[in-house]
Amino acid sequence: MAVYDLEEQEQLEEIKTWWKQHGNLVTTVITVIALALAAWQGWNWWQRKQATEASAIYMALEQSIGAQDAKKTRELAGMLIEKYPRTTYAAMGALLSARVQTEFGDAKTAHVELQWVAEHGKDAVVRDLARLRLAALLLDEKSYDEALKQLAAPPQAGLAARFAELKGDVLAVQGKKAEAAASYTAALAALDQTPKGNGPDVHASYRDMLQAKLDSLGVAK
Repeated sequence: MAVYDLEEQEQLEEIKTWWKQHGNLVTTVITVIALALAAWQGWNWWQRKQATEASAIYMALEQSIGAQDAKKTRELAGMLIEKYPRTTYAAMGALLSARVQTEFGDAKTAHVELQWVAEHGKDAVVRDLARLRLAALLLDEKSYDEALKQLAAPPQAGLAARFAELKGDVLAVQGKKAEAAASYTAALAALDQTPKGNGPDVHASYRDMLQAKLDSLGVAK
């Protein structure tokens, strides 16, 4: 037993010595890990809270659209952008509101909302969709150069045909028939590479429309 007691005392002394040398470092590391874990849990809780609150506002926004209340829709979209900009609900709410504002003749508000989504939307497809709708709005306003700027950057593949078509529309209005024809041709090519998600009839109808726009230019092929 004495031998074991001696060994235990030696081990204790080694532990004490080691702790004196490294105890502060160990304590610091444990504290940092604990704080990081607490921060991570707090961040997750905050994100869940933000998403829950934003979801409720988004649902109210959808109801206001159903009631054709453009003013309420605008206010709720503004609330999402101001208080919950990091959530997907903010971009989706702004997109929906922009459509409503356009329908009710408030192009100025729609422009601001679409610009925000194009710059701050979390999803690339949503950002591209905002750019597409903003370009269409600018075309209606005869701001042709600004519309083309919105269409300049390549979009996600699923929107390539729409982007090329709208670019062709802008160029056609400007009288640039050869460039418009090239854009419509690019739209047709992009459409042929796009899966027929909406059904072959819709796909064929859209293709016929693009071809009609191309043919109307009277540009030699």
